[in-house]
Amino acid sequence: MSGYPPFDGLAATAAALVVILSAIISVIAAGARWRAVDLGQARAQDLCELTGILSPEILQDTFGPPDMGRVWRQVTRADVKAARRPLGHLMSNEIFDYVCLGIAVASFLINHPLMNLALLAAFAAQVASWVFATQVPK
Repeated sequence: MSGYPPFDGLAATAAALVVILSAIISVIAAGARWRAVDLGQARAQDLCELTGILSPEILQDTFGPPDMGRVWRQVTRADVKAARRPLGHLMSNEIFDYVCLGIAVASFLINHPLMNLALLAAFAAQVASWVFATQVPK
């Protein structure tokens, strides 16, 4: 990319490594959040990331009030999937993360301008998911 042999493709390699690490962390975190829902220990942060609902008021309108431990025990996986918004898919969709991971790995094997564009899109999507995850109420 830069034209200098020792550094040629360094930016693309760095972007691919960032996408790989980000996608792996996102898959692990999403799995932990789904496990909390399955065990009946879903907190507001878990439900916000899984659904994409960033407002505690709308979250309470959607799932009802939490119990005294500030945990939603009555929420099921089907309830979360029914309330999911596009932002929830961006922040915690395993398939989306696996696609980004596949693009990053394929970028090491395929040298094509469209692959660089796909890698850039995967990088932007992973960065956007982390930026929106900072907006989740604690």
